Amino acid sequence: MARLLPLQASGAGAGSVGQRAGWARSSSGRSPGGGRRRPSAGSRTLSGDSLCGRAGLLVTSPCRPIAAAMARVLIVGAGLSGSLCAALLRRELPQRPLRIVLWDKARGAGGRMATSRSPHNPRCTADLGAQYITLRPAYAQKHQSFYEDLLAHGVLKPLTAPVEGMVMEEDSHNFVTPQGISSIVKHYLTESGADVFYEHHVTQIYLRGGKWEVCKKTGSPEQFDIVVLTIPVPQILQLQGDIVNIIKESQKQQLESVSYSSRYALGLFYEAGTWIDVPWAAQYITNNPCIRFISIDNKKRNIESSEFGPSVVVHTSVPFGIAHLEWDKEKVQPIILDQLENIMPGLPKPTSIKCQKWRYSQVTKAIPSCPGQMTLHIKPLLVCGGDGFTHSNFDGCIDSAICIVEALKTNL
Repeated sequence: MARLLPLQASGAGAGSVGQRAGWARSSSGRSPGGGRRRPSAGSRTLSGDSLCGRAGLLVTSPCRPIAAAMARVLIVGAGLSGSLCAALLRRELPQRPLRIVLWDKARGAGGRMATSRSPHNPRCTADLGAQYITLRPAYAQKHQSFYEDLLAHGVLKPLTAPVEGMVMEEDSHNFVTPQGISSIVKHYLTESGADVFYEHHVTQIYLRGGKWEVCKKTGSPEQFDIVVLTIPVPQILQLQGDIVNIIKESQKQQLESVSYSSRYALGLFYEAGTWIDVPWAAQYITNNPCIRFISIDNKKRNIESSEFGPSVVVHTSVPFGIAHLEWDKEKVQPIILDQLENIMPGLPKPTSIKCQKWRYSQVTKAIPSCPGQMTLHIKPLLVCGGDGFTHSNFDGCIDSAICIVEALKTNL
């Protein structure tokens, strides 16, 4: 005879809990950390349990296993805000049966915290986006646990290499990433146990029978119970479908008020044994019409090896980026290289170069009052967030991720 047990609020019954079998892979066959993705830590099914709806009771029977209801959560954008949101969601709701899915239109994790690799030697890397992490006094206590976690796992280490022209706020601390800046994002993706899919470019969002139907450029639409948008605000406004009418006029005006700076970045990769003889690891440039920042990236991270060569990162100024924003990268790259030669004459010839256009580099004007997130629809839940809702740095992304997860917890 089956036993009747009170139905638990979390949706988990008294039967055995088993993890979902199988491995999740990206559409391009990659996972954020390389190789196979481990099974999602929170993707669980109930063995031997069935729901007695009218009585509001849980009926356990060894011969009738029925899977528990599992909310499907889609996070659009596998950058810092999206990955941290996924990790916090798993951390805050460890017993809640959730399937967390991340889609990103790029070929890999990171967003604006991207690390590129030399096509000739993948161990030769360059951070084309964020260069280092700064902990300011205002956040030293508030976000202490986040920094301690990354330091304990070896994701961060103090920046000790010389950076010329850096302006330091009193009592602030800078950190670098030995494995590249994208290793922060990969750390959070691993913790989240999420299923991550790259080259998934979201184009439309529709409301279908109490769920969100999300369309992408290629492949079939998929349905989700909750959708979180952590892409740059202008890309949210470009989405088509029912979301166009779901966003209220007052919300649209706030979203349209967000602005970003733009710039280009170059990554120059060298063969092993190349020596770049400069007394600094990075340098801020103030007297050039094109270039604002240069980094000998491996030197910045205190990494020297005979097995792979150095890399050089060049960031343009914002005025140059805006003036050339609609140019083809192939035409912009030689202009930057000419200016680099003026600053660093005799620089060795690289084996390869990558040019990156950052249309949405840093937030120059955020959503008024910096709320951290904006709830566009409650049932089903549609939320957007990211640094456009706070401020454009590591701590701003932490604040936004916390606000997003609080909104999700309230409505789950």
